Amino acid sequence: MGRYAAHRRRHCAHRGLTLTLIQTPEAPSSVRRGFRPDIQALRAIAILAVVLNHLWPTRLTGGYIGVDVFFVISGFLITSHLVRDATSSGRIALASFYARRVRRLLPAALLVLLVSAVGTLLVLPYPRWTRGGAEIMASAGYVENWFLAAMSVDYSALNDQATVAQHYWSLSVEEQFYLVWPLLLLATWWWAAKKAWRPRLVAAITLSVVVTLGIAISMFATAGMPSQAYFVTYTRAWEFGIGGLLSLVTFRRLPRLAANVVAIIGFVVIAVSAVAFGPETPFPGAYALLPVLGAGAVIAAGTVTQRLWHSRLTSLRPVQWLGDVSYSLYLWHWPLIVLVPSALASTMTTMMKVGILGVAFVLAWLTYRLVERPGQRWRLVAASNRRTFLAMLAGMATVIVAGGALMLAGNVRAAADVPPISVTIQECVGPQAMPQSVSCEDRFAPAVETVMGPRNSYFHVPAECVARRDLLPFGDKTATVECDFSDGTEDPTTVWLVGDSHAQQWQGAVFDLARQNHWSVTASFGGGCPVIDVPFVGFRKAAPGADQQKCRDWSTAVRAAVVEQKPDFVLTSSAGRVQLVADGSGRPQDVQFADGLVRTWTEWADAGITVIPLGGVPFNGEVRSPDCVVVNAGNPGACAVPRSEAQPSDPYLVAAAQSASPAIRAFDADPYFCDSDACYAVIGGVSVYYDADHLNLDYVRRLAPPLAQAMGVAG
Repeated sequence: MGRYAAHRRRHCAHRGLTLTLIQTPEAPSSVRRGFRPDIQALRAIAILAVVLNHLWPTRLTGGYIGVDVFFVISGFLITSHLVRDATSSGRIALASFYARRVRRLLPAALLVLLVSAVGTLLVLPYPRWTRGGAEIMASAGYVENWFLAAMSVDYSALNDQATVAQHYWSLSVEEQFYLVWPLLLLATWWWAAKKAWRPRLVAAITLSVVVTLGIAISMFATAGMPSQAYFVTYTRAWEFGIGGLLSLVTFRRLPRLAANVVAIIGFVVIAVSAVAFGPETPFPGAYALLPVLGAGAVIAAGTVTQRLWHSRLTSLRPVQWLGDVSYSLYLWHWPLIVLVPSALASTMTTMMKVGILGVAFVLAWLTYRLVERPGQRWRLVAASNRRTFLAMLAGMATVIVAGGALMLAGNVRAAADVPPISVTIQECVGPQAMPQSVSCEDRFAPAVETVMGPRNSYFHVPAECVARRDLLPFGDKTATVECDFSDGTEDPTTVWLVGDSHAQQWQGAVFDLARQNHWSVTASFGGGCPVIDVPFVGFRKAAPGADQQKCRDWSTAVRAAVVEQKPDFVLTSSAGRVQLVADGSGRPQDVQFADGLVRTWTEWADAGITVIPLGGVPFNGEVRSPDCVVVNAGNPGACAVPRSEAQPSDPYLVAAAQSASPAIRAFDADPYFCDSDACYAVIGGVSVYYDADHLNLDYVRRLAPPLAQAMGVAG
C-alpha cells in the first residue's frame, strides 16, 4: 500500500458530525449511479410478495421473504450513498444523512401510526387497545422488533391477536441499521485513512467479517430460539451487509450474457423461496440465504450498462409504479387487514381481500404523492438539520402520546371488568343449552357478550390462591399456585390441576367446585408442555433442545410430586393433538402420546389417586377466525364448523379408554360443544372461546356441574 499512500494527501479533519477524508484515486466504482429500474422492480416484487402473503397466507406461504429482499436493497443503496460521498467529497456528513432519512421515512410512518391508533380505538374491541397502544408506542420509537421478540418468549403471548403496528418490526430493524452502519463505516474509513490503507477495501473486509459472523449467529439463534430470532436485529443485520458488500466490492462488469443469466437466477431463487417456504421453515437462519443471495444476484447483474433480458418486463410502468409506492403500501396494507373485518362486522372473504388490496393501493399512491415526496422538501423542516430533528421528536412524541392514551383507555376499561365471585347456573344458558333433553327456544342465539375482556380470561386467579415460586417452577418461571378454599375444614379434599394452558382453562370450574366443597387446590402449568411419561419434542413443531429439556424436567417433577403428595384427585389436560413426543419406537404420534399418558395415570392410580383426564374441547383458531363471533355478532351460526373438522380424535379420551383402571375417569366435554353435525362458537347465548385456543371463563364455569358429576362430588 506504500505507492498508493504516496498519492494521498495526509490530512484528516474531523468537525462535529462531518468527517473530511483523504482523497482516494481508486478505480471507478462498478456500481452504476443514478436510477436503477431493476432495483425498483425488486422493490415491487418484494412488496407484492409480502402483501399477498399477508392476505393469502396459505397460497403464497413464503411471501415473507420480501422483507429480506428489502433489507438487501437498503444495505446496497445506503452504503452506495455513503461511499459515494466519502470518495467524491471527502466527507461523510452524518447529520445530513440522518436528516434525509428522517424526512424520507418518518412522515408517512408516523401518519399511518396515528391513523391506526384512531382506527383501533373506533373499530377494535377494547381488550385489544392496551396491546395495540403498546405496539404503536414501540413502533414510534423503532423498537417494535424487540417488543415482539420479548412477547414471543411468553407462551401465552403466542395466542395474542395481531395489532395494527405489528408490521413495523421490519422498519425498526431497518432504522437500527441506519443508526449503526454509518457510524461503523465512518470509523472504518477513518481508520483506513489514518493507516494510509484503501478505505473501500478495509470497509469491505470489515463488512465481510460482520456478514460471516451474522450468518452464523442467525443460524444459531434460529435453531435455539426461533420465535425471538425472527425479530431481533442481530439475526438480520447480515442481510443489509450483503447489500453493502455489493456496493463496496469493486468487480469487473459482468459480460452481458453472464449478467442476464445471473439476474434470471436471482429472480428465480426469490420466486422459489416465496412459493416453497412456509410458516414451518426455520427462518431466518440458513434459509434466508436464498432470497438474500437472489436479491444480491439481481443487483450485481444490474451493473452492466446494457438492457438485460428482464428489462422489458421490469421496466414496465406498472412495475416501476409499484416500486415507487412500495414503502407506503407496506405501511397501509397491514392496518387495513386488521381493521376492516371488524369495521365491516364480517369474516375475511376473497372479495374483502381484493377490496383491501385496492384500498391499500389508493392510500399508498396518495401517501407517496402527498406525504412521502413532499415530506423530503418541506421548507419548514428541510431548511436545517436541527429543524428536521426537532420535527422528528415532535412527531414521535405525538404518536407515543396517542399510543399511551390508547393503552390507558384499555386499562381503565379492563379495571372495571373482573369476573364475578359466583356464576348462576341456568337452564338454556351456556352449555346447559346443549342437552337434547332440554327444550330451549334457540340454543344458538347471539351471545350476550362477544368481546372477551378480563372477566372472561381463563387464567384469572382468585384471591384464595398464592403463587409458589419454590414449587415445581417451569424453568425460571413460577408455574404453581396453591389455593385454600377449605374455609377451616379439617383434612380437606386435595385436588391437583396440572398440564399446560389447556388444563389451566379449566381452573374456573375447578375453583368454583373447590369453593363449594371446601377443597385445597394445587395448580401447576407448563407452557405448551404435557405431564406425560414420554420424551417431549415440541408444540406443533420440534422445539429447541433447551425447551424440550425444560418441559421434560418439569413433567418429571410434577409426576413425582403427585405420587409423593397423594392428592385425592388429579385433573389433567394439554394441547395433546398438536404436541409432539418421541419414545424411539417410530410408532404414530397419537399412539406414543396415548401410551405415555396411560403410564403416567396408571402410576398415579396405583398410588390411590383418582385421575380425571379432561378432554373433548374442539379446535377454535385451527378451524375458524378467532374474531368470528365478534364480526358475526348477530349471526353466530356462521361460526359453526363441521364436527369432522373441529373435533379430531382427542388423545386424552383415547388414553382413558385404553386404561383398565377404575380410578381413571375421563370427563368428555364434547356433548357441551358439539352435536352430531357441527361444533359451535356460541351456545346458549354465551361465547365458548376466550381466544384462538382457550375457553371463555364464563363458559367453562358453567361446566362445573357436569365436571362434578364425572368426579363423583357435589356440584
